[in-house]
Amino acid sequence: MVSEDLPGTQVGGLGKHVVTLSNALLELGHDVDIMGRSDRFHAGSAADIGFNGRVLPGFDFSRPGWKEAQLGFFNPVKRPWFARTIARALLREAAKYDVVHYHGHLPMAGRYVPHDVNFVQTRHDQGSECMIHLRFKQEHVCTTMDPRDCAACIHPTPNALRREVSGMAVRRYRSETAQAFSRHKTIFVSDFLRQAFLRAVPDADLSRARVIHNFIRYPYLKERAVPPGEVKAGQILIVGRIDAGKGFGEFLAQVQGWLPKHAQVAIIGDGPLRGPLESRYAGPQVRFLGWLPYDDVIRMSARSHVLVIPSVWEEPCGTTVLEALALGKQCVALARGGTPELAAYQYYDGQLQLAETMPRLVERLAHILERAPVTVPLPDAFPMDVFHAIPQILDFYHE
Repeated sequence: MVSEDLPGTQVGGLGKHVVTLSNALLELGHDVDIMGRSDRFHAGSAADIGFNGRVLPGFDFSRPGWKEAQLGFFNPVKRPWFARTIARALLREAAKYDVVHYHGHLPMAGRYVPHDVNFVQTRHDQGSECMIHLRFKQEHVCTTMDPRDCAACIHPTPNALRREVSGMAVRRYRSETAQAFSRHKTIFVSDFLRQAFLRAVPDADLSRARVIHNFIRYPYLKERAVPPGEVKAGQILIVGRIDAGKGFGEFLAQVQGWLPKHAQVAIIGDGPLRGPLESRYAGPQVRFLGWLPYDDVIRMSARSHVLVIPSVWEEPCGTTVLEALALGKQCVALARGGTPELAAYQYYDGQLQLAETMPRLVERLAHILERAPVTVPLPDAFPMDVFHAIPQILDFYHE
């Protein structure tokens, strides 16, 4: 496994995905190592990320900026240079492994890996075609297809030169990514992501691509489920990084003054918008808990009445939704990105409630809070458990 998101002291969704998959493969008797950033590596790196195997230092990303922000345009050379850096690092070790599986933010890396290496990459976000990986600009989902328009994500008022240079960078980025997808195998974590790339690069060859949804570790979640008497009626839980696109501010603004007396919003996470949102909205009914260990997050999820995923950007395949569904919790989210695909994993009708707008999301939340929390006996198995996904992934490795 290879990822520039690892190692680290706080691991995000992509990193958790890699560690969950790697530990499960180890349990099944496979030999798995994780290669990551050498500038973050130390003797305790595996323990930091909860990995039961070996972490290898691979590449140094300590100076990734290349002064793009100061210059005000995307550099056409920067991302291919870092992609080659990753490719060179993994190629030093590739001969020792049957498979090299890349989970990262530089999808063109496969372009620099020879055909004879069994290289697979998983695409976790819209970074296949979007330089900032989000397709979200000025508080709205970005729908532009002109690469020159991407200049507005690096400079607030780009002039003609900045637009042209950024356009060159985006065109090269997308072209090299398409070449990587054609050369090697690719997993998209939702069909939404696959379709999004084809909208940006209509002639891309995705014949070697497959859609395999994200997964969770179901036995771990089931062990932390609570009996009905321990579910706190009225507790609304939101989990995630508190930044633009995640919808925390939009949700809190919409729900302000509306919450029934018994309701409480608990927000787990940190990020650049935590301070201003906490200053504006924190109070007896809205609590900001900061970053918490994963085990605490799951235990609190199990005790909550309902989970809210207020993301206004297009979530590719939110594991928070999968965790809520696996725990039998009701959850509400905007009908964007890959989230609608996850309705297939509901235990019961209405478990995942999708809304087109934030006001409609709050209306659906209101209806849920009017009733007692829904509790159901959890089944022995959940289709999006990592051990159910592994046969699909191993089959893809062997293609």
